[in-house]
Amino acid sequence: MEKESFLKRYGLLVITGLVVGAAAVLLTAFGNPANMGFCIACFLRDIAGALNLQRAGFDAEQGAGIVQYVRPEIIGLVLGSTAVAFAKKEFRPKGGSSPMTRFIVAVFVMIGALVFLGCPLRMVIRIGGGDLNAVVGLAGFACGILIGIAFLKNGFSLRRAYRQSMAEGLIFPGLMAVLLVLSLTMSDLFLSSKSGPGSMRAPVLLALAAALVVGVLAQRSRLCMVGGIRDAVLFRDFRLLSAFAAILVAVFVGNLALNKFNLGFAGQPIAHSEWLWNLLGMVLVGWGSVLLGGCPLRQLILAGEGNTDSAVTVTGYIVGAAIAHNFGLASSATGIGTGPVALAVVGGFVVLAVISAVNLQKLEG
Repeated sequence: MEKESFLKRYGLLVITGLVVGAAAVLLTAFGNPANMGFCIACFLRDIAGALNLQRAGFDAEQGAGIVQYVRPEIIGLVLGSTAVAFAKKEFRPKGGSSPMTRFIVAVFVMIGALVFLGCPLRMVIRIGGGDLNAVVGLAGFACGILIGIAFLKNGFSLRRAYRQSMAEGLIFPGLMAVLLVLSLTMSDLFLSSKSGPGSMRAPVLLALAAALVVGVLAQRSRLCMVGGIRDAVLFRDFRLLSAFAAILVAVFVGNLALNKFNLGFAGQPIAHSEWLWNLLGMVLVGWGSVLLGGCPLRQLILAGEGNTDSAVTVTGYIVGAAIAHNFGLASSATGIGTGPVALAVVGGFVVLAVISAVNLQKLEG
């Protein structure tokens, strides 16, 4: 009976984590950038570039820069979530919970992620590849989550969401489907990198299929990189952390098998060793994600379920990526950006502090 209870409690999450980790290694082996089989921040940044919202490293002769590509992984995650939500009768459109506040927080979460060079999911994937800079990022991520938890304990809330129409809930998944069709049939509409990380890509159908599977599993398991630490601290619930650990194990084993494991700080792919900014960037990501109610991966999955607040949040991520690159805030393998990075990160902390404070609700005794 205890065995059955354990399997029921942790089984799906562990399986989801193992599949996510294995898919990340597979996509990297077939062309995605090293230690970037999945990265919600980086891939949304690439989509922002494909839509001409940012032109990082633009080359007039090539007609594109270094981070422009319609990543099918993002589309697959959303559509996988949508498909299983409909199948399980869980597609329930809702929204209206402080959408503009969520948009602003999402912009700063993305800026923090691009200062670090990765979302929480890529952070774990980087650790599994031996990148110790990501361990520094993990420390910052945990600190940011703890700050957010302190506000949750004191009554932070972005208020309730309301039921929305089916048409409203379908807009974001519909846009993803249209983007997929256009990218496959009219690819000249979009910028597409010929060099740099944006040019490193797994075959479209493989990337889409892997993301669809992950999207389905993430929807069923409620996988969330922020939720694992948050729930462990608040409720002593370690279920989501089990998925976190499973991703790490799968990536570690996969990298060892492919002889891609490289332990250290220096020479890590698409990463930098400026520890302070790796730390602070992920503090911003952790704090902001707690306020939003989930990590970037979770927001994509919720948007696929018809949550319009999450759709607004993802839109904020895309705008944040454009801002980060257009204003020199995004890091690169050579170090942090050439723009006002300190101002943006510290400004992000100030904005999150104000939002956290003004949205405290009275706790009933």
